[in-house]
Amino acid sequence: MKTVDEDSKSLVLDSPVEPTIAMAELRGQLTSALADLGEDHVYDVLLVVTELVCNVLDHASGFGRLRVLRHATRCEVTVEVDDGSPVLPVRGRSRLGDLRGRGIVVVDNLAHEWGTRPAAGGKTVFAVVRCPEDGTARCG
Repeated sequence: MKTVDEDSKSLVLDSPVEPTIAMAELRGQLTSALADLGEDHVYDVLLVVTELVCNVLDHASGFGRLRVLRHATRCEVTVEVDDGSPVLPVRGRSRLGDLRGRGIVVVDNLAHEWGTRPAAGGKTVFAVVRCPEDGTARCG
């Protein structure tokens, strides 16, 4: 009998982040790679990826690295984005009519947990997105 390490994760996507990144193509790749998950879970992961990648483009150098990892045993996807800035993300307030400050609010609301850790020359921002708990989730 083979057992899987409780913390084991598989890499779903490893991609550079740069100002010319094609977000629609990236979202399409992720949708295909996570197709066996429930639609709501995939949508949540896509929103978190979009917000964290856009933070690199808008608030850091515009260059970084995106990794999406899938947990081997739990219905859980981890999104990690590296950038070259030591400045930590700020959880702003979501305000009607204001176009800024909602990205980390979105991540905070969708992720089971999120945070940062130091990385060479900057930081890694991560978010763990679990299946919705409404009973409609499908896990692979």
